[in-house]
Amino acid sequence: MPGIINFSSNELLNTFISLFVALILGTIIGAERQYRQRTAGLRTNALVALGASAFVDLGMRLNGNPGASQILAYVASGVGFLGAGVILKDGANIRGLNTAATIWCSAVTGAFAGADRPAEAILLAGFILAGNTFLRPLVSLIERAPIDESATEATFELRITVDQSNRDELRDEMIEQLEKANYPIQNIEEIPRDNKVELVAILMPTSVIASELDNICLSLQNKNGVNHATWTSKASD
Repeated sequence: MPGIINFSSNELLNTFISLFVALILGTIIGAERQYRQRTAGLRTNALVALGASAFVDLGMRLNGNPGASQILAYVASGVGFLGAGVILKDGANIRGLNTAATIWCSAVTGAFAGADRPAEAILLAGFILAGNTFLRPLVSLIERAPIDESATEATFELRITVDQSNRDELRDEMIEQLEKANYPIQNIEEIPRDNKVELVAILMPTSVIASELDNICLSLQNKNGVNHATWTSKASD
């Protein structure tokens, strides 16, 4: 049988070491994700690293380094689809990007192990853990820093909740005040709220001064028929 003829204890041992290293490192990476209650936890990262290692090891066994290089391209594409599955859109927010990136890095860790580069695999796993652990305080520090709205790349929205009877009049008033402050409007949406309507003016990307939008909201708030006025910002694509 070809399987018996092609059997080599040295190659089997080499494959065992590659898969073992990939599984251990993927488990360590996944344990950190599991601890933080992420969508893709211990088993997912361990299996991704193990699978990538197996594919690369098989490519090398069949066709040497060229075979491993070809397999790597397909591994990267396949893991990309897997990572897309953990990315979720929750309203205006997108969740799971960091988890998807971690899965991607787990695959590269496994690929290093499958290519008989255990030291590089361990080094990369260490950097992944460092990125997910030690960069968290830096992210928190940046998020707590005061924001200069004029320097951000964001989409700004002005929202007012009005009575149905005054909708058209207050819509025109909102447009007039924004144009007077030189804030061009990209679109205005109307969202029904029981017996009221929420008018959402989406502004064109431009430099925004928070105090000016505050003044516009205050002015609109004092108009008859306006129940609430505020403005929000969200990260642009």
